[in-house]
Amino acid sequence: MAQLSRLCIASGARARLTTPSTLVRPMLQQRCASDKGRQALQKKKKEEAAKKKRKQRTAYKQYDLKEAEQFSLCDAMRYLRAAEVGRPPTSVKYEMHLKLKSVKNGPVIRNRLRLPHPVKTDLRICVICPPESKHAEAAKAAGATLVGEEDIFEAVKDGRIEFDRCLCQTDSLAKMNKAGLGRILGPRQLMPSPKTGTVIKDPASAVRDMVGGAEYRERLGVIRMAIGQLGFTPEEMQKNIKVFIGAVKKDMAQLSDRISKEVAEVVLSSTNGPGLSLNGDFKSVNPNITSRELSTA
Repeated sequence: MAQLSRLCIASGARARLTTPSTLVRPMLQQRCASDKGRQALQKKKKEEAAKKKRKQRTAYKQYDLKEAEQFSLCDAMRYLRAAEVGRPPTSVKYEMHLKLKSVKNGPVIRNRLRLPHPVKTDLRICVICPPESKHAEAAKAAGATLVGEEDIFEAVKDGRIEFDRCLCQTDSLAKMNKAGLGRILGPRQLMPSPKTGTVIKDPASAVRDMVGGAEYRERLGVIRMAIGQLGFTPEEMQKNIKVFIGAVKKDMAQLSDRISKEVAEVVLSSTNGPGLSLNGDFKSVNPNITSRELSTA
C-alpha cells in the first residue's frame, strides 16, 4: 500500500509539472507581440529625436508682418489706454519691444540710455566715497540719495538696502572690499565692480546720467525697455522711441562685421495691456482723435 501511494503521489507531481501545449502557444504569441510593441516604440523615439536634431535653428524664428495687423503710434496708445482705464497714470508704463533678426548664441546688445522724457524718476542711487570729500558733495548735488562709507557698510550688513543702484569712487574701493559687501550686494546685482563701470573716479557725472536713465538688454532676440508713462503725450512718446531705436541701431553698428543684427518688428505694450505691432506711422487713422486726448497731462 505504501508503494502504491508513493507511485500515485509521484505521478500526480509529474502531471502538475507538465504544461499543456494549448497554454504555451498563447504565451509565446503574447511575448512576441510585447517585443514588437517595444521595438516599435523605441523606433518612434529615435525618429522623433532625429527630427529634433534636424530642426534645430541657428536663428530666431521670424514671422511675415504682411498678414499681421499693425497700428500707428496714436492708435496703439489709444487701445492701450482703454486697457488701463481706472489706473494711476504714473504707475502704468508703456513698454517697447524690439524684435531682432539675430542668430542664437551670439553676442547680445546691452546698454544704458537716458531718454528725453524720463520714465522712472524715483531711482535711489548710493555712492560709496569719503563723506567729507568733494566727490560726496558733487554726488549729493547730482541727486544721490545715500553718500558715505562706514554708515552705508553698516546699513547693508544689517539688511537695510535702501537704494536701487550703487556706485563706488575709486578711493573707497579698498574699504568696500574689506567690508565684505559682495555676498550681500552680489546676488542682488548691486555690487560695484570695475567690469560693470560702477567703480569710477567721478561718481557725480554717473549719477546725473542715471537719474532718469534706463537699462536695456537683449534676451532671446528681443530688447525690452520702459518707454513712457501712461500720462505721456504722443509727441513725448515719439521722441523717446526715436532715441531708443537710434541707440539700439548704434549698438548694432558697433558689432563685428561677421555678426548681422537688424530690427524686424517694433511692438508697444503697457503694464496690463496687450502688445501691438507698430507700422511706423504717427497719426491715427481716425482724424477726429487728437494727441491731446491721448494724454492725462
